[in-house]
Amino acid sequence: MEQSESADGPPVEALRAVFDVHEVRSDGRRRIYYGESLVPEQMLVREVWSAFRQAGYDVEAQVSGLGETDVVIVEPASQGSEGIPWKNITLFALTVFSTLFVGAYAWYYIPLSDIAANPLVLLRAWPFTAAVLGVLSVHELGHYAVGRYHGVNVSLPYLIPFIFPFGTLGAIIRMRGQMPDRKTLFDIGVAGPLAGLLATVVVTVIGLSIEPMTVPSEVLARSGDMIVFNNPPLLDAIAAVLGRPTEYADPRTVVHPVVIGGWVGMFFTVLNLLPVGQLDGGHMVRAMLGERQESLAAAVPLVLFGIAGYLHYVRGLGLNQSVGLWFFWGLMSTFIAYNGPAKPIDETPLGSTRMAVGLVTFALGAACFLLVPIQVIPG
Repeated sequence: MEQSESADGPPVEALRAVFDVHEVRSDGRRRIYYGESLVPEQMLVREVWSAFRQAGYDVEAQVSGLGETDVVIVEPASQGSEGIPWKNITLFALTVFSTLFVGAYAWYYIPLSDIAANPLVLLRAWPFTAAVLGVLSVHELGHYAVGRYHGVNVSLPYLIPFIFPFGTLGAIIRMRGQMPDRKTLFDIGVAGPLAGLLATVVVTVIGLSIEPMTVPSEVLARSGDMIVFNNPPLLDAIAAVLGRPTEYADPRTVVHPVVIGGWVGMFFTVLNLLPVGQLDGGHMVRAMLGERQESLAAAVPLVLFGIAGYLHYVRGLGLNQSVGLWFFWGLMSTFIAYNGPAKPIDETPLGSTRMAVGLVTFALGAACFLLVPIQVIPG
C-alpha cells in the first residue's frame, strides 16, 4: 500500500515523472519505493538526483530490466559524522608515537637503551614527526576541504601507524556520499596531490635549510644493511635552487631528517597518482576520460610489473633494490582496480581548465618518480 508523503519529506513528485510507484515502505531513516522504472537505471538516478539532493536526500536505484519490481532507496544525506571522532584521534595519537619512535631511533640515532631509560627523549624527533605527518595530513585535508565544499560526505583523515622506515603507512579519507558529477570528482581527487605537493615543497625547503646531522661514530661502526633513499628529480631541483647539497663527502654528515618528510611526500604522491581504483589518480582520470579510465587502469599493473622485470632482468637489481617494491604495487594496483573509482551521476565532460590542471598535476607527479627510489645496500 502506498504511504502518504509529508510536505517536508522526499520530493516524490520528481520521482513519479520517471518511476511508476506501486508501494512505499519505511526502514528506519530510509524510504523505499517499489514499482517500475520508466527509464534506464543511470538515467533514473540522474533525472531525480538534483531534486532529492536539494531536499537533503541521497538516492539509489536497483532496476532489474526484466519485468520484475524495481526499487528506489532514499535516505537523508549525511554531511559528516557527529560527535567526537575517537577513531581518528586514536590513530593520530598512535601515529605520532610511532613516528616519534622511528624518528628518534632511525633518523636521530638515539639508542634504544636511552629511549628505554627516558622515553621523553623521543620528543627530540618532533621535527621529523611534524614533517612526515604534516605532508600526509595536508594531502588528506585537501580532499576533505574540497569534499565538504562540494557537499560530499567525506571523513576526517585516518593516519596509519607503522614501523620502519617512516613510522606510518600514510593516511586515508573515506568518501561516503554520492558523487554528483565529474567536476566534483575531479576537484576532490586533485585537491590532495596539489595540497600535499605544496606542503612537500615547503617541508623540503625547510629541511634543506637546516644544518645537517652528524652520525655518531658508533652507528658508522656497525655492520649491517644500509637503506638508501635516492632523490627524486623534484628534490634535486629544490636543492639546486637553494644551492644546498643533499649528500656530503664526509660519511658522518647527512641531511636533516626533516628532508625525509619531503621525500615521503613525493613518494606517496607518485603512488596516489596511479590512475587506478580509489586512488587520487583513478578519480582524476575517471573525471577526465569518463569510462575510458577502465582501459588505462587495466594497463597500470602491467606497467608496474614491467618496471620490476626491467630492474631485475636488465639492470640486475634484487628484490630489495625496488624490484620488490614495484612488484608489490603491481599486485596492489591489480586488486585496487577491481573496485574502480567513484562513479559520478552527471557525466558532463570537464572543461579545458580542469583538464589542464589535471595534466599539470600528473606532470608534477612525474617529477617525483624514479625507477629505484629505495635500495638496501649490504653492510
